[in-house]
Amino acid sequence: MSDPTARNRLADEASPYLRQHADNPVHWQPWDEAALSAARERDVPIFLSVGYSACHWCHVMEDESFEDEAVAEVLNEEFIPVKVDREERPDLDRVYQTVCQLVNGRGGWPLSAWLTPDGRPFYVGTYFPRDGRQGMPGFLEVCRNIANSWSDPDQRSDMEACADQWTDAARNEMASGGRSGPAGDGETAAAPPDPDVLSDAVTAALRSADREHGGFGRQGPKFPQTGRLHLLMQAYARSGREEPLNVAVETLDAMAHGGLYDHVGGGFHRYCTDREWVVPHFEKMLYDNAELARAYLDAHKLLGRPKYALVAQETLAFLDRELSHPDGGFYGTLDADSGEGEGEFYVWTPDSVADALEAAAGEGEAPADLASEETVDLVCERFGVDSAGNFEGGTTVLTRAATVDDLAEEFDLDTAQVRERLMHARTALFEYREQTRERPPRDEKVLAGWNGLAISAFAAGAQTLDPSLADRGESALGFVRDHLWDGDRLARRVIDTEEGADVQGIGYLEDYAYLGRGAFDLYAATGDVDHLAFAIDLARTVVDAFYDADEGTIFTTPEDAEDLVVRPQEPTDASTPSSLGVATRLLLDLDVFVPDDLEAVARDVLSSHADDVMASPLEHVTLAMAAARAESGPFELTLACEDLPDDWWDTLASRYLPGAIVARRPPTEAGLDSWLDRLGFDDAPPVWKGRDARDGSPTAYACRDFTCSPPNHDLRAALEWAAGE
Repeated sequence: MSDPTARNRLADEASPYLRQHADNPVHWQPWDEAALSAARERDVPIFLSVGYSACHWCHVMEDESFEDEAVAEVLNEEFIPVKVDREERPDLDRVYQTVCQLVNGRGGWPLSAWLTPDGRPFYVGTYFPRDGRQGMPGFLEVCRNIANSWSDPDQRSDMEACADQWTDAARNEMASGGRSGPAGDGETAAAPPDPDVLSDAVTAALRSADREHGGFGRQGPKFPQTGRLHLLMQAYARSGREEPLNVAVETLDAMAHGGLYDHVGGGFHRYCTDREWVVPHFEKMLYDNAELARAYLDAHKLLGRPKYALVAQETLAFLDRELSHPDGGFYGTLDADSGEGEGEFYVWTPDSVADALEAAAGEGEAPADLASEETVDLVCERFGVDSAGNFEGGTTVLTRAATVDDLAEEFDLDTAQVRERLMHARTALFEYREQTRERPPRDEKVLAGWNGLAISAFAAGAQTLDPSLADRGESALGFVRDHLWDGDRLARRVIDTEEGADVQGIGYLEDYAYLGRGAFDLYAATGDVDHLAFAIDLARTVVDAFYDADEGTIFTTPEDAEDLVVRPQEPTDASTPSSLGVATRLLLDLDVFVPDDLEAVARDVLSSHADDVMASPLEHVTLAMAAARAESGPFELTLACEDLPDDWWDTLASRYLPGAIVARRPPTEAGLDSWLDRLGFDDAPPVWKGRDARDGSPTAYACRDFTCSPPNHDLRAALEWAAGE
């Protein structure tokens, strides 16, 4: 039988990221039993490279090292080289990223890890240049040194000892440490996090804030931190303290005004390389844009600032326009690189701005002065475009460099004229970019969990901007259910291939948690009981397949998943919200609907992780907010009606109600009975029971601290009662 590791096998994979490496001279293997068995049989280390298709530095490392014949020779002869798409295997990424962060103090992609044949890591890093520079070891030199050390018995013994130590450290890092003993063993379980945990998290967020440039941390790179934004906005709403609000607003404005935001096409890039939010890495991720859209919607409701609503609206429009599967789902990413290199699609010069405006003016539909020198100058002033540039080759990443008022004064125009010219110019830049530039490649995986985040964003958009946005969320949910849900378990992803839809991978906790949250949010926006039923199905699977009562936690992988050196958990927030935190909050919220005791599972998780949450609440912000929700109890808003009255839509769109459980139900008991049959309930849950429409009119019930408002036909009055106004 031929050796499967004697060739590059990635052409057989559907993942766009893996297929990008199918022509490398490296004999890349997918993470599968054939590769792992070969490592054990040959008794050689595994070189594990983890990345994703939109990752700029992954492309750089491929160009420098993985396409190099000398590097390939060493990797092929001395290692089993394995390539993993972190979007398909978040469990593997979580395990080895944890080790990288413990050892080096940071992680990221590409992740480069050298493992023993049984998968224990003994050397780990991120990007390595082919040859050493600026204090960074060269990749080829590292590979040769590791190969030589592995063949020396004494040095190999040291490497094995290191692998044991690092694996134990990762296991300890991921362990749920609060429990004194397994549930039911008679020992005292740990207490849940202290009710003041959110105050501690807010204090930590304020301490880390960059009050000069916005965001968190006082040097680059700068990442969106949506969990912290929600934390700070809720702190302001709860206490009235101005400082949390000011930090949130400074960050929201810095991201929306700087280079993180695409001022031509809408949507956000992954992160900025500098403290000032000017130069991004240009990849666009579904999860970032979904989470940021929700943050800006909440900011609009909290503060009544239309500019935040506009950012959210444009971000949702970007998702619908550029990441939509034709049958309803959402694709995962747009690449950072296109054309001549990174950011080529997005950057401008004064000449290219002039060309874009001239091209639009030549079509005859634009204003006569669109291509005038004055308008070109105005647009360049607005977006900071000049001959020096702020990016490579004298090009400029657009930022909001001048206000409309400043431009009106400088060009002796009124503000309405400035806004009109900028509106037409922005359209011209968009059309020119679309027609003349090579588009960034798109990774066309549809991932269950990331689609859940997008569904939540469109549900929030429906409640805040336009009820019709729920339709886009429903089409995504329908797509995921049709392709990735078998009635019992989720699959991870689907990709269209020439042979048809390729469905692969088990669903991880983030898939169930994010998608369950999305379905629940869509139920709140539409009143469709089928969405609620699906959210309940997913939550029950979380308990059945991911919850370990002995450990008091919910793992990232189901109990029947592949055994890794560590069974991972995700209690901390990273580029996406903590799946453990989202799952815990989902169980708490659904507990008010179901006869199952989902709250007991959630409280068990919170108790098990209490020490870690209290020690570093900002790193565990989603879990900390779930703990606060468990302590405060639910805020229930039961709405008994067929369709929401227009004034109720307006009220919900303008009221900031973080964490409110919007429990739609039919107006009559007969209608509710059909819902109970659909859900398989013997009796109505308290959130619905006895809360029918009164006098044949839509009726609202607002309940907080286990006390409910009287039935009210005025939603605003019910909310004021609950708020004690």
